Amino acid sequence: MFMHRSKMGSRLLLAAVSFAVLAACSDNKPAAPAEPVAAAAAPKPSDDPAWPVAAVADPTTLGFTTEGLAALDARFAKAVADQDYAGIVTLLAKGGEVAQFNAYGVQSGDPKTGAPMTKDSIFRIYSMTKPITGIALMQLYEQGKWQLDDPVTKYVPELANLKVLTFKDGKPVMKGGKPVLADSSRPATMREIMSHTAGFGYGLGGDDPVNKAFRDDKVLQSKNLDEMITRVAGIPLIYDPGTRWSYSISVDIQGYIVQKISGQKFGDYLKANIFTPLGMNETSFILPEDKAARFTDVYGWDKTKNMLTIQPPAPLTRYDAANELESGGGGLLSTAHDYARFSQMLLNKGALAGNTIVKPETIALMAQNQIGDLGIYSDGTAANPGRPGQKFGLDFAVYTDPEAGQNPFGKGTFYWSGAAGTIFWIDPVNDTFFVGLVQSMGGNRPGAMNFRNDSGKLILDAMKPTAAAATPAEATKQAEPAH
Repeated sequence: MFMHRSKMGSRLLLAAVSFAVLAACSDNKPAAPAEPVAAAAAPKPSDDPAWPVAAVADPTTLGFTTEGLAALDARFAKAVADQDYAGIVTLLAKGGEVAQFNAYGVQSGDPKTGAPMTKDSIFRIYSMTKPITGIALMQLYEQGKWQLDDPVTKYVPELANLKVLTFKDGKPVMKGGKPVLADSSRPATMREIMSHTAGFGYGLGGDDPVNKAFRDDKVLQSKNLDEMITRVAGIPLIYDPGTRWSYSISVDIQGYIVQKISGQKFGDYLKANIFTPLGMNETSFILPEDKAARFTDVYGWDKTKNMLTIQPPAPLTRYDAANELESGGGGLLSTAHDYARFSQMLLNKGALAGNTIVKPETIALMAQNQIGDLGIYSDGTAANPGRPGQKFGLDFAVYTDPEAGQNPFGKGTFYWSGAAGTIFWIDPVNDTFFVGLVQSMGGNRPGAMNFRNDSGKLILDAMKPTAAAATPAEATKQAEPAH
């Protein structure tokens, strides 16, 4: 069909040029050189703001096997039947087309008999908010509003002169029940605040004095970003900037910076510059009343009852306009449809449906190692490699050497996840992305499916050998140009 349209377009172009020449000759004038006419780009399914709605009729045309996709579908269904998760929504796309888009199990209420999960159920995406915040900040970077090696204090002077914990034998030094502090060597840079190497705490875990202070001061329960910055400014750093990778509140600080540089409220900026252009009309910091029926409950494994039960969600965000901190680190609600459009934009190197969100070189910058020899998810108190084969870019983790960590992804795949078990990844080698949405906190059934890793392996297994390399190493060889 595509070849037929291309030939027809060529014939029409030739006819138009011939007509122009004849017309010029009929006026006894020399024929002017014909202006080159650019062929109109063929419309893509994702140009339609309703995309994605459903999988294509024959996913084998996208390079997947029928058996492989059936195994993927069966595994998600089994995970629900086994009470690993109450409900799941998954979306797999390749080459700009949808190979699989399904909903399983229960969205809300009783984990067995409650309201069915649907493709348009609304999820707490928690830390999958972070890459969206990163894209917003990088839009301002493209405008020349800031540079990667600028000190953060240039934009947030409240964070100047922060002290830092001191350590001995891997433990914070304490005196009289208080931590012994030192001057930090320098302010963190913008690059470091986007790569979790700026030294800030978070309060989501850790028993060190800094993370305890984040919890005690209820930093993540601040009423707005200004109040959050004031509270952060009163807490020392855990590590000297640039010396450790430590998951932190830095992306919430990025949201504040977007708000300050742009002069717009952070949520308004996201809506105007990312959500509306991408057709992400159900992604926001608040839950409208007319959409509450599609809002998912959070479930977890109750060891005493030996079953899934509804769990209280993390008290990080409340999704109502009166009490909402617009958290760039974890505050958004979204749907599979909306996050798929964001993911396709990333896979397209910054554009979707005729709208350029960021430049291709910006996506490349965000998806490359920005932390040097540091390791992500190291224990934070000693230099260790962290997760093998993984590094961190700018608000994304990156699989720089999948084989080293026995990870089922192509080299250069970048990803992030959310506190309630959600995951997305972008695989440029195989022109593929995956969005997996669940709402699970408080522990899983013993022996439960590892949703994030198992789904990746099953997807790679479902790819036809002729359409993509059978192993990450082979995929890398096929994708890398000769030097």
